[in-house]
Amino acid sequence: MSPTRRTLLKTAGVAAVAAKLLTPKDAPAADFNPRSLTLCNLQGGKLGVKTGDRIRVVSGMTTDDVIAGKNLAGLQKALAAKGPSIAENEAKFAPCILAPQKIIMLGFNYRHHAIEAKVPIPTAPVLFNKYNNALNAHGASIKLPVKAAKKFDYEVELQVVIGKTARDVSEAEALNYVFGYATGNDFSARDLQYRDGKGSQFMIGKTPDGFMPVGPYLVGAEVVGDPQNLALECRVNGEQRQSSNTNDMIFSCAQIIAYASQIFTLHPGDLISTGTPQGVLQYKPEAEQKWLKAGDKVACSVEKLGELRFELS
Repeated sequence: MSPTRRTLLKTAGVAAVAAKLLTPKDAPAADFNPRSLTLCNLQGGKLGVKTGDRIRVVSGMTTDDVIAGKNLAGLQKALAAKGPSIAENEAKFAPCILAPQKIIMLGFNYRHHAIEAKVPIPTAPVLFNKYNNALNAHGASIKLPVKAAKKFDYEVELQVVIGKTARDVSEAEALNYVFGYATGNDFSARDLQYRDGKGSQFMIGKTPDGFMPVGPYLVGAEVVGDPQNLALECRVNGEQRQSSNTNDMIFSCAQIIAYASQIFTLHPGDLISTGTPQGVLQYKPEAEQKWLKAGDKVACSVEKLGELRFELS
């Protein structure tokens, strides 16, 4: 054997050993893609993976862990083992994302909503924020802060969950930074939001405890595909109140991500609520403004993402 061939084989052997040493023992298979799963958080700190009408239960993990890339090999192994599962209608859900660094909201991002509100079509995304205290779950209750407000309103919205750090990303690349999508409701107290008469008190009008139900599922981006052609609606006590499609958005999900990432860094787990369509109580004639009250049941759905239901108390 020539020295050159011997050297090449020896080098290849060293490289193979080095590769094994450098590859984490808990690395998942190369073809394992969490963005192709439909996930949820269950009460008790457990992860759920939806398969048909059942939910596979994985202890010791949450969607936040999956997004962060923690123990994906363990998740893959648990799914392959076909461990414990529960019927979907027996599940007790937690919010489908538990600890976003940022909850970013959009105002007037549907063309027909801006028209009903009689505001100019925005030339840039109108951003505001909620906080983690507002997070709430499918099947949960919102305790209305009746000492502070009386005019409670619904807003069904498509939620975008960021999957990897994004800063100064292009619109063309923006959706590659999305982990998945969910159904959500930007629940609002309009008398707080309009306390100054101008509607500029977004934070206090939209951030009381539990005012951000989201779920039940976090659906991977690979399952959803194009987020700009999804039907969405909201029903109160079985009566349809909102019905639209994300193709009426003024700024697409990709445009929102690209725009926001020019201003601040988006981190894995950050939640972006992309605005609500027309039909909210705030812009109905006063005689039709039957504000939500304790006992009302609200149901929201976004195509491919499932129905989010909650009750008011």
